[in-house]
Amino acid sequence: MKRSTWTGIALLLLQLILIETANAQLLSPPTGGNKKASVSEEIGITDVTINYSRPHVKHREGHIWGEVIQTGYVDMGVGTSKASPWRAGANENTTIEFSTDIKIEGQPLPAGRYGLFIAYDPNESTLIFSKNSTSWGAFYYNPAEDALRVKVKPITVDKSVEWLKYEFTDQTSSSAVVQLQWEKQVFPFKVEVDLINTQLESFRKELRGIKGFGVWENWDQAASFCADNKVNLEEALLWANNATDASNGGSQIFEAWNTKAAILDDLGRSTEAAEIRKKALPYADMFELYGYARTLAGDKKIKEALDIFKMDYDKHPDIFLTNTGMARGYMAAGDNKKALEYALKAQKQAQGKINMDVINKIIKDLQSAKM
Repeated sequence: MKRSTWTGIALLLLQLILIETANAQLLSPPTGGNKKASVSEEIGITDVTINYSRPHVKHREGHIWGEVIQTGYVDMGVGTSKASPWRAGANENTTIEFSTDIKIEGQPLPAGRYGLFIAYDPNESTLIFSKNSTSWGAFYYNPAEDALRVKVKPITVDKSVEWLKYEFTDQTSSSAVVQLQWEKQVFPFKVEVDLINTQLESFRKELRGIKGFGVWENWDQAASFCADNKVNLEEALLWANNATDASNGGSQIFEAWNTKAAILDDLGRSTEAAEIRKKALPYADMFELYGYARTLAGDKKIKEALDIFKMDYDKHPDIFLTNTGMARGYMAAGDNKKALEYALKAQKQAQGKINMDVINKIIKDLQSAKM
C-alpha cells in the first residue's frame, strides 16, 4: 500500500477520534436535578418495568397541579405537537413495559414498551399509553400513536411526596395497582394479567425446547399447575404422562405419579387414580408419605390417611416425623389416647422451635380433648 494511502487512513481515524471526543460528555447529574429511576415488579409471570425521571416539588407545594403540570393538553411551543399531555415524569419519556399481554383498568393492552403520559384533570385524568416510547417528553406527542387511553381519578392525600415516584400496591397473584405519587396527588391504575392462560402458554413454549427433554420435574410442574387450578386437564394428563415416562426419569417418582392421579381425580376417573397411587406408594420417601397422608386427612379420608401414616411408620419407625404422623392419624380417627402416646414420643425427639411448636400444639389439643 502506498505511503499516501496510509497517511489518508491515519488522518481519517484521527478525525473520527476527535469527533467522538468532542461529542463525549462528562458524567454529571441530569438537568434540573431530576433523578433517573426505575421500578419493576412481577405480576404472575409478567414483568412490569417503569423507567422515569423524578422531579421534585422544590418549595412549589400548592402550585404543581394546574400550574407546573398543565391541565389537559397544551401547545408547549416546541416540537410538532400542538396539544401535549404531561410526560408523567421529567426529561425523557416515562416508559412502561410489559413482558406479556395485560389489562389496564380492564382494557386490553398487548405486550410491549410504551410511552406513558397523563392529561391531568383534578376530577378525571386521562392515562395514555403511546406506541412512541423514544421521544423526549411530550413535544412530539401524536395521538395517532396512542395504543390505549383510560380514565383515572386522582386521589388527594395529606402527606406531600417531595420526589415523584411510582409504586406497586394492592398486589395479588394476578394484579397490582400502580401509583404515580407526587406532591399531594396520587394517580392509581390497575394492571391485571391472565395468569392461567399466560402460564399455560409459557409452559407450552418452554416444554417444546430443551427444558422438555429428560427432565420429569418440568413436565410435572406444568401438570401440577393444572391440577391445582383444575384447568386444561386433558393436556395436563399428557404432560403427566411425560413426567412419569422413563425417558424423562420419572417412572419411579411418587410425586409425578401422584400428580397424574390428581388430574385423573379431577377428570372424574377416581378408580384409575387410586390404582396409580397404590402402584406408586413404594416409590414414596418418608416425607412424601407423610405429606400424602396429611392430604388424605384434610380430605376427610381418615382410614386411608391412617393407613399411610402406619406405612410410613413401619418403614421409618420411632422417629420424630413418623411419630408425629401416627399422632395425627389417630387424632383424626378419634383415638386421642393412642394419639397422645405417639405425640409424647415425638415431643422427646423434636429439634428446633418449629417442630417443638407443632408437637406441643398437638399435645395441648389432645390433652384438652376427651380421652
